[in-house]
Amino acid sequence: MNYIFSKLTGYLRLMRPANILTAITDIMAGIAIAGFLAHGLADVQAVLQVICLAIATIGLYGGGVVFNDIFDAALDRVERPERPIPSGIISKTEAVVLGVYLLLLGVLAAFTVGEISGFIAIAIAIAALVYDKWGKHHKLLGPFNMGLCRGLNLLLGISILPESLPQYGWLALVPILYIASITMISRDEVHGGKKQTLMLAAGGYGIVCALIFWQGYMKGETLKVSFYLAVLLYLILTPLIKAMKAPTGPNIGKAVKGGIIGLIAMNAAWVAAFAVTPYPLAVLAFLPLSILLSKAFSVT
Repeated sequence: MNYIFSKLTGYLRLMRPANILTAITDIMAGIAIAGFLAHGLADVQAVLQVICLAIATIGLYGGGVVFNDIFDAALDRVERPERPIPSGIISKTEAVVLGVYLLLLGVLAAFTVGEISGFIAIAIAIAALVYDKWGKHHKLLGPFNMGLCRGLNLLLGISILPESLPQYGWLALVPILYIASITMISRDEVHGGKKQTLMLAAGGYGIVCALIFWQGYMKGETLKVSFYLAVLLYLILTPLIKAMKAPTGPNIGKAVKGGIIGLIAMNAAWVAAFAVTPYPLAVLAFLPLSILLSKAFSVT
């Protein structure tokens, strides 16, 4: 029994469940931006489409982070020996099987919604693997590569109504910038970093918030969007300011965690701009669960 529990916990640790919840909210933001929620989820077909896209992002994100640990196994034996693969809880072969299964699940689930959704899912899988193997080692390519995965994930949600992609596809640049900012910070998580990098990331966060606020203003939802942006700013700035004062590894790790968890509030702000009140609250409801899971499972 202990062996089974240990294995299941190891697999969950590889998949970063707290992070997966943030990926699901990317999809919810995307379907709101597409206008899919304008008339609510009135029929079973609409609900099934949303569920399939949620399953797709679970598979794609989960598979991506599993392969991240696979490619980092040798380095983790030195820097993070407590992780599932270097600690021996999960073998490298078992991790590869899990990662392949999750990526295939993600792509197939996306194709059940439509061809465009399926091809976007393939692009996400490729972008994730490129980052895991090569992108993370490049100073400039790495942050963009990681951000691209999130930008494509937002497009995956928008693709529920493919005709909306030409109008709103450019909004994928916002999560690209947001995640690029987090990725810049995360590189100094183990050994500590520089205040300059943290300030640059703060600037990226500021642009992201301004763009979302502008969309809220254009949609006549300024007050509603402002509330969710206030939650976002609290989540990301509280640990970031602390890290600026003392850019040690642990403080930077908390800043990274705040940025990742903050994705839920960011996506709630998107939904607030494009959908009626119950929907952004439903997205924000993921926040306490993600915070709870982040205490039990690492987000980085």
